[in-house]
Amino acid sequence: MTPRAAVDVEDLLKILLVLAIVWILLEIISEFISVVFGPFRPLFGLLMVVLIALYLTDRI
Repeated sequence: MTPRAAVDVEDLLKILLVLAIVWILLEIISEFISVVFGPFRPLFGLLMVVLIALYLTDRI
């Protein structure tokens, strides 16, 4: 009789390896987006404020 949650150590290591690869890829993508769109961050904030203000005043 095997327990319900019986998982081999190799399978757990494969899952951890995949999660680590995904984590590293997300860090690289995040850094790339930060470099590309970093200078425009204040403009994005201003654009969001303007859009919300226009929405609240029913001008959109």
